[in-house]
Amino acid sequence: MFIGRTEELARLEREYHRAEGVLVPIYGRRRIGKSELILRFMRGRPGLYFLGKSAPATLQIREFLQEAARVLDEPLLAELPPTDWKATLRHVVGRWRGPGRLVLALDEFQWMVEASPELPSVLQELWDREWHKSNRVMLILCGSYVGFMEREVLGRKSPLFGRRTAQIQLRPFDYREAALFHGSWSLPDIARVWFVCGGVPMYHRFFDPDRSFEQNLREQLLEEFSPLHREPEFLLREELRDVENYYAVLMAVASGNHTSGAIAQVTGLPERSLHYWIQQLSGLGYIGRRHPLTTRRQPKRPVRYVLSDALLRFWFRFVFPNLSHLQHRGPARTFTDRLRPALPAYWGWAFEHLCRDALPHLYAREGVEADFLVGEYWNPKVQIDVVGLRDDGWTDIGECKWGSVRSLPALRRELEAKVPLFPNGRNATIGRRFFLQRLPKRLPRTEANERWHSLEDLYAD
Repeated sequence: MFIGRTEELARLEREYHRAEGVLVPIYGRRRIGKSELILRFMRGRPGLYFLGKSAPATLQIREFLQEAARVLDEPLLAELPPTDWKATLRHVVGRWRGPGRLVLALDEFQWMVEASPELPSVLQELWDREWHKSNRVMLILCGSYVGFMEREVLGRKSPLFGRRTAQIQLRPFDYREAALFHGSWSLPDIARVWFVCGGVPMYHRFFDPDRSFEQNLREQLLEEFSPLHREPEFLLREELRDVENYYAVLMAVASGNHTSGAIAQVTGLPERSLHYWIQQLSGLGYIGRRHPLTTRRQPKRPVRYVLSDALLRFWFRFVFPNLSHLQHRGPARTFTDRLRPALPAYWGWAFEHLCRDALPHLYAREGVEADFLVGEYWNPKVQIDVVGLRDDGWTDIGECKWGSVRSLPALRRELEAKVPLFPNGRNATIGRRFFLQRLPKRLPRTEANERWHSLEDLYAD
């Protein structure tokens, strides 16, 4: 079952029907569905899909020629010597007789370039001299390393700079798209899966709809031979060398250390060197930088480092620190002793992320037409879970509560006490929003500039 990606497929369809050559870079973090998108688009179309790998150039060229011989039904292509990419690509495209244009998809392009650094220049020459003015070729370059694609394919110093006809940065599904994988579950469980898997479609497919969420959690993450038990290790070792320091950084951030000073103190790594490791993890889409959202200009804004990937966030918080316990006590006992007591607080923290993701959908439903930014705000005196900074002179601040709320008036007073601590330098109207897993049957009388949202409200169309 293929879910979502309607806009991306529509864009590829439009590009395919252009009168001239087409060059589309597609990039995004691993497991996000780039290959599935390309293969879905290529269904029923003449095309050659090649997956690059960490292997010598001659081996990759030979495999490319063998695949081309099969797809184009040109057996002699497989007999050509694997000398260089320029001759190989010329031969393959030259043998294409139609009808239609040939889709040439080079996946994991970064591995191909690692073995053949000249490949971007080769593609530039073929594009400029032969493919650009014809409608014979649709070239798709796909890569999982975001930094590489932005630098070596899209960057100003790249030989391919300025030649793309479109580009697609494939992002994780939002929480509402991800819910389509689990239509038979309750909304709280759908949200919990989102807290663990984020918007990575591959991870959602492992959660069995015929088993409970807790059973899935134990079986898919805690069982030694389960598909997600070592997934973060595979991801990191596939992309990085000497992963120990990266593990230390990720573990520190997952444990609640969000500043460079705190990360350095916990890991024992020099604070001056942290930039390198954080930059590498950021290039892979695993770590992000967050600033407190406000209109007030600050000479040096505070920064927090967060794990952008939900599975890594959960794994380094609950699985990696408990590997020894899992080995000796097993998944069921580890879940009961180590995970279950800490999960409510974790769900509450993750719920704040979901509420920030939901605010743009709420604005769209409410007919807000002004531009806006969504984030959070903090300083040494206050933490505000949700901030919506709108260009129409309105600012929303929000409080998120995943667990049961004993007193709604107390919750209202808690948020009200934070209003004067938010730097409202532009004198905007302050709206109050309350996000709860479920609303009580009786709400207190709603005050002016105040809205209450349940989980059902966040997932509604």
